[in-house]
Amino acid sequence: MQPNKTVLILGANSDVAKEAIKLYVKAGYKVIAASRSTDALNTFVQQQDFLKDVTVLYFDAIAFDTHQQFYDNLPCKPNVVLYAAGFLKNNEAAIHDWESCFRMMKVHYCGAVSILNIIVADTNNMQLEKIIGLSSLSGVRGRKSNFIYGSTKSAFTQYMAGLRQYLFSRNISVHVIVAGYIRSKMTAGLNLTESLMLEPSFIAKAIVPIPKRFIIVPGFKWKLIYFILKILPEKLVARLP
Repeated sequence: MQPNKTVLILGANSDVAKEAIKLYVKAGYKVIAASRSTDALNTFVQQQDFLKDVTVLYFDAIAFDTHQQFYDNLPCKPNVVLYAAGFLKNNEAAIHDWESCFRMMKVHYCGAVSILNIIVADTNNMQLEKIIGLSSLSGVRGRKSNFIYGSTKSAFTQYMAGLRQYLFSRNISVHVIVAGYIRSKMTAGLNLTESLMLEPSFIAKAIVPIPKRFIIVPGFKWKLIYFILKILPEKLVARLP
């Protein structure tokens, strides 16, 4: 149990974030769950009695000019921050639809940088211990089937890597969950390999408690895929779907 500690979850209506909320509450944390979908979050919280102390707040990852006020008005400053906001448009559609393409950039990278910069700039919050981000194996190597989505996740991972170094002297750890296919509302309807699908609860267990290393790849099969993608020659990557 971790009494009197608070976790701030940004993008808390995602399937993984909801599972993480359950685990954080069971571990004794107070949870501030922030999302645009406050009605859905409140319904989720009310359906489970043990989540009654979860605080639900409105947060829009791409409303950058509201982020400072959002942070300033938090009921308490967090010990742990989890950035789990996500948006997915298939690659071909994103190529032809700039607004969807740009939205992925804003949700996965610009929004994360905006709010996390504000959080880490608050040096008065001496209790900040960990910052965790939900990234993707799609960002490990550029592939023709998903390079737009993947590029936004790659940028996010690189930002988190630099942030980890930046915060080292303050003893604040930074971590990214580099996840494979997750069975969620965001991937519903996509033609994904069933044997590689991971449940949101499985991903959440890799978040709570977080290991000490920077990159966490949940699932043995995805660890192997991650390793192969890292070392595969570019001429072979070009043949991947």
